[in-house]
Amino acid sequence: MESSRTELVSSFGEQHFGHAQLGDQRRTARLVRTADLMVRHPGGRLPEKMRSPKDLEGLYHLMKCPQVTHEAVLRPHIQRTRALAAARGGPVLILHDTTELDFTKHDSLEDSLGEIGNGSRKGYLCHNSLAVDPATRDVLGLAGQILHRRAQVPKGETQAQRRERTNRESRLWLEGVRSLPADRNLIDVCDRGADTFEFLEHQTHSGRRFVVRAAYDRALEVTDAEGQLQRVAMHAYARSLAPLTSQTIEVPPRRVEKKPRKSGRKKVVQRKARTATLSIAAAPVLVCAPKSKNGKHGDEPLPLWIVRVWEADPPEGEEALEWFLWTNHPAGSPAAALDVVHWYECRWIIEEYHKAKKTGCGIENPQFTHADRLQPMIALLSVVALTLLNLREISRRDDAKIRPATDVVSEDYVALLSAWRHGKPRPEWTIHDFFYALARLGGHLGRKSDHHPGWLVLWRGWTKLQLMLDGAHALKQTQRCA
Repeated sequence: MESSRTELVSSFGEQHFGHAQLGDQRRTARLVRTADLMVRHPGGRLPEKMRSPKDLEGLYHLMKCPQVTHEAVLRPHIQRTRALAAARGGPVLILHDTTELDFTKHDSLEDSLGEIGNGSRKGYLCHNSLAVDPATRDVLGLAGQILHRRAQVPKGETQAQRRERTNRESRLWLEGVRSLPADRNLIDVCDRGADTFEFLEHQTHSGRRFVVRAAYDRALEVTDAEGQLQRVAMHAYARSLAPLTSQTIEVPPRRVEKKPRKSGRKKVVQRKARTATLSIAAAPVLVCAPKSKNGKHGDEPLPLWIVRVWEADPPEGEEALEWFLWTNHPAGSPAAALDVVHWYECRWIIEEYHKAKKTGCGIENPQFTHADRLQPMIALLSVVALTLLNLREISRRDDAKIRPATDVVSEDYVALLSAWRHGKPRPEWTIHDFFYALARLGGHLGRKSDHHPGWLVLWRGWTKLQLMLDGAHALKQTQRCA
């Protein structure tokens, strides 16, 4: 499901994979058909996604072809995503993050997989780059994806040896942005894993803007009252800054695991839901290069901005919210500082995407016995999973209660779901009406105390609605034959 009437589920495969170069047009046609079938029935294992034995067998044959690789399957979708981003004509976020794909039970793949977790399990590190419009929070698609196999590091590896090793995990962040164009409208957004001087230096010269959450209390050079450069620690300096502005956010309840820095057992804290007022401060700084180099970088300091976001008055018994952000976007005004914070707040979308891949599409379920067949399947399911995110975002927009539902879904879906809900078709339904009924179909009770429907309950409803539509079409065909 996309954000315009012209992009309906029935044409999903053609939109995202119709230009795939697989060495034979029949393979491309099979990929398109497979994608169209999977977006209708995304959950479960492959036999549940592909209801026809003929289509399932066709999928298996497609994945066997040497020309059908992870890169070949994903390339047309990535090209489409980048074209959509360029057409926006304004800021587009590229959210970068890595998730683990667990294939431990696939014994035949053991030699093709790397260690994940604490080393007792096997799989891939899947590094995703997700394009998102920050104004609407539309998910445009994947701008890149890397399947990384964690390397077996020799015992006694020195810092110099690790720095020279091309397959170290810290390089995933560099590889994830390397093919992106030098465009100031593109804004790379990363969590603390990207806070390496090597990556910050690369991004400073990339021609794009970026926001990276700080993980380390780095040394800075700042100008004092006399105009002299003074060396300070980042945390202390940022905490001395006066707030530029503030904003109020809703903090959801969450189970938080506190990991000790060196040793000891994890501490689990149950965070309560609350409304928090956050102060925001920002200042230009020079970030000093570390003397001990873990990556490949120069020695010159980087001219960046540090943005601090914190909760000055947390409720009793609750830990105050606080985070620090690196950016090359001039953040000296309240509006500019709020922009940086807003861009980083959009980062949670890629966390939801990882859930959609694993929980919604079962990306860890396919039982392939060869890595070169599993990898293109990961690419295909990664694109199918994107539809779950847009389901929710469309229903949460400000115009959802006035915009006709037929602007984003076909009349058949509206007629069938409204007839199920009210006993007769309601073609005048709004987007809000449609999606709340879809959530009800998926198990959402719609009580005043209930939260807004999430993507999982919407996707359950969408899957049931598709089954209902398939049944309605089958009944029509039976009546026509009779």
